[in-house]
Amino acid sequence: MKIGVIGGGQLGRMLALAGTPLGQQFAFLDPAPDACAQALGEHIRADYNDTDHLRQLADEVDVVTFEFESVPAETVAFLSQFVPVYPNAESLRIARDRWFEKSMFQDLGIPTPEFADIQSQDNLDAAVKRIGLPAVMKTRTLGYDGKGQKVLRHPEDVVGAFAELGSVPCILEGFVPFTGEVSLVAVRARDGETRFYPLVHNTHENGILKLSIASTEHPLQALAEDYVGRVLDKLDYVGVLAFEFFEVDGGLKANEIAPRVHNSGHWTIEGAECSQFENHLRAIAGLPLGSTAKVGESAMLNFIGEVPAVEAVSAIEHCHLHHYGKAFKAGRKVGHATLRCPDIAALKAGIAEVEALIDK
Repeated sequence: MKIGVIGGGQLGRMLALAGTPLGQQFAFLDPAPDACAQALGEHIRADYNDTDHLRQLADEVDVVTFEFESVPAETVAFLSQFVPVYPNAESLRIARDRWFEKSMFQDLGIPTPEFADIQSQDNLDAAVKRIGLPAVMKTRTLGYDGKGQKVLRHPEDVVGAFAELGSVPCILEGFVPFTGEVSLVAVRARDGETRFYPLVHNTHENGILKLSIASTEHPLQALAEDYVGRVLDKLDYVGVLAFEFFEVDGGLKANEIAPRVHNSGHWTIEGAECSQFENHLRAIAGLPLGSTAKVGESAMLNFIGEVPAVEAVSAIEHCHLHHYGKAFKAGRKVGHATLRCPDIAALKAGIAEVEALIDK
């Protein structure tokens, strides 16, 4: 089977690494000349709205998926005329727009922060009066890793904030006094079978995920699975989806979903019976889903800007390096390390060793 992937970044690369042992081949459509996934399949260099090259991709592959939600939903809808595409265009349309996303959560009875649609500075001023400060203003689309958003703490922060974020449609969210950030990665097959990985504790720095630690018997696991299952069924979803939550007062409030394999699920490559990448491919290809059971105690640490020396990372016990083959650049995810350890003590020691390399 040949699989088409819209986007040729590290997520596409890791999908291909997982699919190659399954006998799958890959084609990536990405406008970047240095797309890091191209070493693992055919690279169709074209814009995401280039219908000629999209049709070429559709003619060459058996099924199409995408590796990030900045892909226009119209692209997926176009491809769907010629080849199966998973997840579907409606899932992408909802997930890439924070207003649609939060409105869906509300309709499904999933708790969210207070939120308001912002189309102008006047809208913002009125929403701040209703929701209060502090609050977080975000562009409705395209923001990620802390981009396209601003925290409003004081009245002076509100002045000119709509123009500061580009005078584009935004959403204002009430600030959530959370005690923790967690995410749940799930996979749903074509026939509706759904499996869930353990809840993951996440730590962010400057808006970018720094550390993810897979939990053991988290008390909110069942609640998270309930909320995620509602979304998967509503969207008739196929593939892997990640749902990020805030822990608040012993419960969960929705942050956002990602309709794809996710950074907080990278630990599954070594730390689960079947990784999120292999399970995504199994789902979209119509294969049986693999076990999501955790193996040992696992964590993932991102390398931002540069990757430490291979020798140094490899010297850490129970540590596995994943180098994306991307040019080093400040603020850019260029690799990660996963740890799979026999117990929590060893995991904590390994995390400290990797963090020491990052902080050098």
